[in-house]
Amino acid sequence: MSTPQHSIQSVFGADSTAAEVLAGIDLTGKRFVVTGGYSGIGIETTRALAAAGGSVLVPARRRAIAEQALDGVSGVEVDELDLADLDSVAEFAERVHKDGRPIHGIVNSAGVMACPETRTAAGWELQFAVNHLGHFALVGRLAPLLAEGARVASVSSGGHGISPIRWDDVHFATGYDRWQAYGQAKTANVLFAVQLDRLARDSGVRAFALHPGAIITPLQRHMTIAEQVEAGWIDEDGNVLPPHFKNTEQGAATQTWAVTSPALEGKGGVYLQDCDVAEIVTEGEGVRAYAIDLAEAERLWKYSAELTGVDAFA
Repeated sequence: MSTPQHSIQSVFGADSTAAEVLAGIDLTGKRFVVTGGYSGIGIETTRALAAAGGSVLVPARRRAIAEQALDGVSGVEVDELDLADLDSVAEFAERVHKDGRPIHGIVNSAGVMACPETRTAAGWELQFAVNHLGHFALVGRLAPLLAEGARVASVSSGGHGISPIRWDDVHFATGYDRWQAYGQAKTANVLFAVQLDRLARDSGVRAFALHPGAIITPLQRHMTIAEQVEAGWIDEDGNVLPPHFKNTEQGAATQTWAVTSPALEGKGGVYLQDCDVAEIVTEGEGVRAYAIDLAEAERLWKYSAELTGVDAFA
């Protein structure tokens, strides 16, 4: 069976930066929402989109910190949002609807990785709740504002290769493993983009999932220095070990490319990596077949709609 999950021979690559993929692109009059857009690769995405003329709305759980981080960046607004709280998601979306301006791109860049066992007020495992369900509800509630040609970028990770969706125990009621939970959440990010693209493409909206690459950011805050040394990410003095890691400007490139590149016109529902469409793999860099499985994507969508009460494009 043919698949669109093949390289399109992009002119960009692993070393490209967010600013470079936007060279020559004018985003004047276009509005973007970037979750996590005040830290790590998110803030570099925000800066690049704004520098190209775009208007960027950054929802933040820590609003004061976000406002301080983005102080002086023109074209950027900050609002309050806690992705672990569906009431907060609904309230944020209501404020955006009252504003009424169309949205041309959503970058779901916020996330949590390998945290200690934590549950939301609804009893959901935190990584699945924040990385997937919060973004699922957010995009669903903002869907009526998505303009013709809008794109949604779901930021996954190579970590999706750790685990498919654990249908027998999605929320780890029978024993928690922080890396299995992370892997499942990142698989959910890919499946979400696959099904969103299937449902929204007739409305002129396309969706992509992506691996930004390995980057040392605050995402690693739940890992000890010793764990990062053992993983080969940093040396004992805390220095990042090249060439495995990208800097944040490079890490922001693929998600920025996803929501702006002319090369992706007419495409969607695929997993991106290094500013290109990735290949299907059984190990290593690329996307696992279970993460782009259409039946799995549809099943996860229905499950997520039941949990959140949000079902866009139904």
